[in-house]
Amino acid sequence: MAIATKIQTCIEQSSWIRKMFEEGDRMRQQFGAQHVFDFTIGNPAVEPPAAFKAALLELASHPIEGMHRYMSNAGYPETRAAVAQHLNKASTQPLQADHIIMTCGAGGALNVALKTILNPDEEVLILTPYFVEYKFYIDNHGGIPVVVNTCVDTFQPDVKAITRAITPRTKALILNSPNNPTGVIYAAEVLDQINAVLQEKQREFGTTIYVISDEPYARLAYDNSTVPCIFNHVTNSVVATSHSKDLALPGERIGYLALNPAMKDVHTFFEGAVFSNRVLGFVNAPALMQRLVAGLQDESVDITAYAQKRDLLYSRLSNMGFKMVKPEGGFYLFPQSPLSDDVAFVKMAQEEKILLVPGRGFGAPGYFRIAYCIDLDIIERSMPAWERLAHKGGITKN
Repeated sequence: MAIATKIQTCIEQSSWIRKMFEEGDRMRQQFGAQHVFDFTIGNPAVEPPAAFKAALLELASHPIEGMHRYMSNAGYPETRAAVAQHLNKASTQPLQADHIIMTCGAGGALNVALKTILNPDEEVLILTPYFVEYKFYIDNHGGIPVVVNTCVDTFQPDVKAITRAITPRTKALILNSPNNPTGVIYAAEVLDQINAVLQEKQREFGTTIYVISDEPYARLAYDNSTVPCIFNHVTNSVVATSHSKDLALPGERIGYLALNPAMKDVHTFFEGAVFSNRVLGFVNAPALMQRLVAGLQDESVDITAYAQKRDLLYSRLSNMGFKMVKPEGGFYLFPQSPLSDDVAFVKMAQEEKILLVPGRGFGAPGYFRIAYCIDLDIIERSMPAWERLAHKGGITKN
């Protein structure tokens, strides 16, 4: 049976990350894993915190009767209350359990939010560079993605460009901070400016425009940086996030959608999101993971190892002549490609067995992404290959 034409088109346009990851599998089989330097996918090499392992052993040794049964589509009340309590440490808007929907990761949360708010042909603004799946998520729910460039050199949101892009059909703006792929944290004053623009446009058009803040890297912030709480800056806002990065649990698919209590018609949004969680087929977030993360809201992986890898790569590559913004969070670097054709540069990197993702996959041609969540040993062993690549690319050392 032939698959749907639309899905076939999506496959042909699909993620550069996966394409390069699969190329890595081929190269590892051909050359041996020790000779391939794979910087393609944000799949943390670190293990979850010790507290997670202890909680898992405790629950396995002392199971709770009925712990594998269905629960409310929103998730366990005690887990949602724990999430709300954690968020209240930063939020000036007091959250309760009924502002939280547990989801199958941040991807699940994003799809639930978009399903809840979008009517056919309504627009969602996304900022370049953007996470590669945003366009597909928006398309899932009949929306139209509208790409808006960020500020040159800083990758901060360009408030004037956002203002120009808003129309009567605009339903949402997706923000991603710390950003994948740049590592940039969006400044609090920029968020305040965005809120002012949205308030003005909502009055002008008589509409409601939401900000969906995609925050799976929010706890991975360096140099004493903090990620501003979106609820303190944007009124009609929701947070979509997961514990894939901060607890190193990407395969467990556990996350949540949090709603700003100050949002217009917040209870109606909550009801819609719970319904969407069910009819999208998620039904509920994994029961076992919900029980475990309830007591781990203040836990996180040790980010000092990520900071060490960032500093090593940023310093060494900058000295080789690569140009990039120093990441404030997350675990990616996003240097400029020395070739105008970033795909050609990525192919050149493959000749040195370095696997990268071209910037055009993130809506930003002329750049490439490096994921440094891999073992430090791989990064260190890759340096001679980077030197050769810089020479091939015609880069002059600083």
